[in-house]
Amino acid sequence: MPLLRALLATLLLALSACATLTPAQRDRASAIAVAARSAQVECATQDACAQPSPLRGLAARAFAQSTPDAPRHYALILDRGTDALLARINLIRSATTAIDLQTYIFDEDDAGRLVLDELLAAARRGVRVRLLMDQLSALEHVDTLAALAGAHVNFEVRLYNPMLRRAQISSPQYLLAAACCWRKLNQRMHSKLLLVDGAVGIAGGRNYQDDYYDWDDEYNFRDRDVLVAGPGAQAMDADFVAFWNDRRSVPVERLTDVGARLLEGGVPALPAAVFERPQRAAAMLADAADAALVERALASQALPVGAVRYVSDSPDKHRGDARDNAAASESLRGLIESAQHEVLLQTPYLVLSKPAQQMFRALRARADAPRVVVSTNSLASTDAFIAYALSHKYKRRYLREFGFQIYEYKPFPLDAPIDIASTGAPLPDLLPDTAPEPVPRPDRKQLRRRYDRGSAVDRAHYRHALSREYAALRYAGRRANQPVPLERAGVRIGMHAKSLVIDERIGVVGTHNFDPRGDHYNTESAVVIDDPAFARALAASIRRDIAPANSWVIARRDKLPVLSGLDYSVGKVFEQLPVFDLWPWRYATSYEFVPGPACPQPLPPDAPGFRACYRPVGDFPEVDLGLKGLTTRIFTAFGAGLAPIL
Repeated sequence: MPLLRALLATLLLALSACATLTPAQRDRASAIAVAARSAQVECATQDACAQPSPLRGLAARAFAQSTPDAPRHYALILDRGTDALLARINLIRSATTAIDLQTYIFDEDDAGRLVLDELLAAARRGVRVRLLMDQLSALEHVDTLAALAGAHVNFEVRLYNPMLRRAQISSPQYLLAAACCWRKLNQRMHSKLLLVDGAVGIAGGRNYQDDYYDWDDEYNFRDRDVLVAGPGAQAMDADFVAFWNDRRSVPVERLTDVGARLLEGGVPALPAAVFERPQRAAAMLADAADAALVERALASQALPVGAVRYVSDSPDKHRGDARDNAAASESLRGLIESAQHEVLLQTPYLVLSKPAQQMFRALRARADAPRVVVSTNSLASTDAFIAYALSHKYKRRYLREFGFQIYEYKPFPLDAPIDIASTGAPLPDLLPDTAPEPVPRPDRKQLRRRYDRGSAVDRAHYRHALSREYAALRYAGRRANQPVPLERAGVRIGMHAKSLVIDERIGVVGTHNFDPRGDHYNTESAVVIDDPAFARALAASIRRDIAPANSWVIARRDKLPVLSGLDYSVGKVFEQLPVFDLWPWRYATSYEFVPGPACPQPLPPDAPGFRACYRPVGDFPEVDLGLKGLTTRIFTAFGAGLAPIL
């Protein structure tokens, strides 16, 4: 009987998931939203009372210096989260005609609400604002979307690829969507862009959520954007328009749940923002209004560059065979194949598609094979446990067959471009690895409750964020989507930057994780700048991340004293099996640099003196193994079948 009741409840939920609005009801809901939109404009000047901005001024200079045959641009790498948020707000306030925002995740936390309020303020002073979000990652309250649908004539919101024609889907509805339309469910818009007046754009890895702007007190992403000012922004504009006008981009008022809310009670009022840390939000708004500060901290750091390419998958990638329309993947592979000396690659998730593996294998076989240096997450820093477990399975292949030099990011990097003070966390809890004496701390259970992501994952906004980053695994279970417990406390940092440098002459900042999802399912985008000065600056940023203070080196472990050849051969055989790899001795492990008179500088893992200057620190340093260590092994053994959707 209990089983029968459970099946009946599931069936009823599935049937309710299919409930929809008629075309006439959708039209009526749209009419309600349109009628409610205010047409009042708070500014009568031609420039929409735009705030003067040094960043917007970069575009004016670039256009003035450009010719049709020789475009000029200014490019600014945004490494620090607080700088990235400051740049966005300052640019939004500088808009005179149009703002287009395209994103994968838009949360309703402090950072998300701050940007949303600025977008609405821009619309009310006369700027056309278009906000395009992926459905599985959009604002999480139907009432918020219903309020925005009727907010202002200058403000439009659309969701990309809404499953079941809804803005929000529950767990049973998600399962129904997975059962009926698995491929469509996984076809997500991972592209990210903020474009102001068709002249200045920000592109890169950041979504709209506290974690991306150094505003979370427990876990933040080390991420990267690039601001581009000049004629290249016109390509960004054309790409956004293609997404905006695509049939998969649906006005929120025409979605079943939002439409039903409008039909039931009209357009609700958007509640005033209630910030978790109002003083921090107020300080950010004040900084965004300080032109001298923005000039000093941001605009003055921009580099003059020549041509800029914006490479993007169009919505056509979600029609027919994705391989025929994967422009971003093909472009990135072409750049890597052009390398003569070095490929510097940074990605959060080292899970390579088959075409990527074939490319790196061929690159390694060249007589003039370039060095390939990879910066990625460790198990201790990652937000995607399953993805890391799969990369762990193929470490031998990456090191021996592809010749990678792999550096895994530490959860508490000592020299990261992270504004720890902005997180709101108690600063003493971020301790250096080399603390001479143990620091008193709570017992392990207290430590986990306070810091070890259990408390964070229990918070709805964090659990929601993790599940959305890998949409295919959204309901795979909480423990499949949370960072692992650590041995000590602190503000944890996870790598989320996606960048590429070729021979220190071409620099790329984008959204592509160089993974199968990026090749086959997600739309991706990237800014490609063929300029040595920019490439060197980007390379320096990545090299900072792989420095010993911030990353461990992955290298072959010491050979077994006996039967090392048999160990290698058996391990290789197990690696080839898709669902069975329980060989206990792994080919590689993590190493820590030990400076000294004979080791003044870090060495690459293929250097003759490497083992004299580095000590092994285990497969999963900093991780409080326990059950999670066992489950890592399990997914390493049996998770290879998930690779095509990761």
